Amino acid sequence: LAPMQQIARTAVAILAAGSSLPPILPLAVAAFAISPAPTTTRQTQRFSSSCKAATGTRPSTSTITMPPETDEGVDATSLPRWDLSKFGFSSPFSGDIDDHLDETRKLAEGFKAKYEGKLGDLSLLSAIEEYEQISIRSALVSSYLHLSYDTALDDDSLKKRKGALSQKQSEIYGNNLEWFSLDVAELDDAVLDQQYANEANLSKYKAFIDELRRQKPHNLSKDVERALTVRAPYAGTRPLVSFFDKELSLMRFKIDDTEDEVNMEVLLSRMQSSNDAAFRAKCLKVLNDGLAGSVSRTAALSLSAVSGSWLIENKERKYDNLRSRRNLDNNAPDVVVDSLLDGVRKAGVPLCKRFYTLKKAILQKTQNLEKMRWSDRNAPIDIGGSSEEKISWEKAVMMVDSGYSKFSPKMAELFRGMVDEKRIDVPAVDGKKGGAYCSGVVPGVGPYQLLNFDGTKQDVATLAHESGHGCHDILAYKQGYLQYHPPLTLAETASIFGEMIVFRDLLGQSSTKEEELSLLMSKVDDVLNSVVRQCSFDRFEELVHTARAKGELSAEELDGYWMEALREYYGKEGDAGGDSPFDSYDDASHLWSYVPHFHHVPFYVYSYAFADLVVGTLYNSFLTNKEGFEGRLLALLEAGGTKDFEEALSPFGLDPTSPTFWEDALDAHLGELLNEAEKIAKDLGYVD
Repeated sequence: LAPMQQIARTAVAILAAGSSLPPILPLAVAAFAISPAPTTTRQTQRFSSSCKAATGTRPSTSTITMPPETDEGVDATSLPRWDLSKFGFSSPFSGDIDDHLDETRKLAEGFKAKYEGKLGDLSLLSAIEEYEQISIRSALVSSYLHLSYDTALDDDSLKKRKGALSQKQSEIYGNNLEWFSLDVAELDDAVLDQQYANEANLSKYKAFIDELRRQKPHNLSKDVERALTVRAPYAGTRPLVSFFDKELSLMRFKIDDTEDEVNMEVLLSRMQSSNDAAFRAKCLKVLNDGLAGSVSRTAALSLSAVSGSWLIENKERKYDNLRSRRNLDNNAPDVVVDSLLDGVRKAGVPLCKRFYTLKKAILQKTQNLEKMRWSDRNAPIDIGGSSEEKISWEKAVMMVDSGYSKFSPKMAELFRGMVDEKRIDVPAVDGKKGGAYCSGVVPGVGPYQLLNFDGTKQDVATLAHESGHGCHDILAYKQGYLQYHPPLTLAETASIFGEMIVFRDLLGQSSTKEEELSLLMSKVDDVLNSVVRQCSFDRFEELVHTARAKGELSAEELDGYWMEALREYYGKEGDAGGDSPFDSYDDASHLWSYVPHFHHVPFYVYSYAFADLVVGTLYNSFLTNKEGFEGRLLALLEAGGTKDFEEALSPFGLDPTSPTFWEDALDAHLGELLNEAEKIAKDLGYVD
């Protein structure tokens, strides 16, 4: 405890001296801050969460011999690791990185001398093109170090190297490039119109320019923005969040005295795949107890700092409410996001209770469940085959490839390319970042996926999900580095659609009603985790950030807000006389402390619900009108960040700004899946 307490005291001293998050900036700006948070991540989906086209020759799937599922565990040492040689650096400690950044600094200094205060007189197109190239150079370094460190979190020398280079990059950006986004935002409309008239190719960057200009009401002075950027690696929230990330990655858990300690990913995997309710309850208790004490206090310090920084910057930048800053970054009006959250509360929560009532009844008959605990939330419905059977990596690849191929040969081709070119770090090993994500890096180098594959059915769904992100990135690279990444409201479209097509492919291959019900129940679990659970996370953030205005938050207070949000969305537990299908929420109080989004990207989580409901509606549209659908979806993905969600979804006849859209989407997507499951469960005699 002593070292952690010392770190905490040091962190508090830094915060007392004044710290803040860097302002929300476009993608290129983020390249200059080596952040541990990727933009597309799967870590909060379940308990464990719980972004150039491939050119290599790809074997046909018929050349791969698929071993059967096995009860034996997956051998992590035999699973593929990603190949980062495409970055052009021999190691994170290579002097080539320092030389690369020195040259980047010179280019940035020259850029500032040439263009600052002169954008109205010189070519704005040339300025943006030069800015983009400098940003790409910096992104190569930040992405390379980010990926390298996420598979070696126990390497203190690498952490120090990463931090030193982060400081250097923040200085390069703050001293030489910070002004650019501010000056573009300040251009008179008439001057900008003349620039568009003079150079036809400038329209290619219209989405980037519009993004910068939307931020104008919230920008601070150049001196203040520069100071925030330069100081961020030293006195902002980033060092504290990075420390918390590492502490979390080092956690080990002992489930049984006869077994070795395991990391969090393995613990969660075993809990979610077990048919033994007592074992699941034991796993959750081990997890919750492990998170208590020093870990939750460190998490509380980090989250208190992040929410405090978010609070003060919202005031200084004059955002309307807690989510407005994230909503603006997503180009999603506050009213649309509020409508989503309201729709989930009204229509999603009743569907949630209805589903867990069904699940409880099935578990009572198939696993002799006596009480429905929180540890049973993701319990497998094991009536169509054993959930504890392990799926080999090769089998998982073939399952995803098969599903993708039946919908889009193009997406299947891109998926095989990511596998063949070693763009996926597969195994769940010690010292590795938990969960899963896809990092888009830069066009021509990315994407790269990080998984923690342990051979479960959920791991197959995660592979389909993250590979959807990868396909999205590759298709959108044609928009260039500044504009390829979509707003968060659309960033999950390909990933969740990828999951859906693989799910429907497997469902179509079901040979029995029992297997079909098992798959449906697992899918509804996933949808609820993406929609209702993520909105409960958003509610937790709302409670935390609101309370932060009254002072620093303790771990005990955060425990309370977590349980308050849980009961709002899942109901008061049955043992306490409530209407929830769950009889007990024992050992759930500290689970907030390992959700990374709260620390890295406040108010990000609603984008999962947004995307899942949009994709569910898109998939229903696909089923009723398959003609030309693949082309329309690929066009949406290729647009990257050049279209907002209204423009992107209009070819499908969808309008998320409609007041009834979200409730209708919940009924059509989640409601229909639940109807299917209830009908089969009744036919099989599991419910009356």
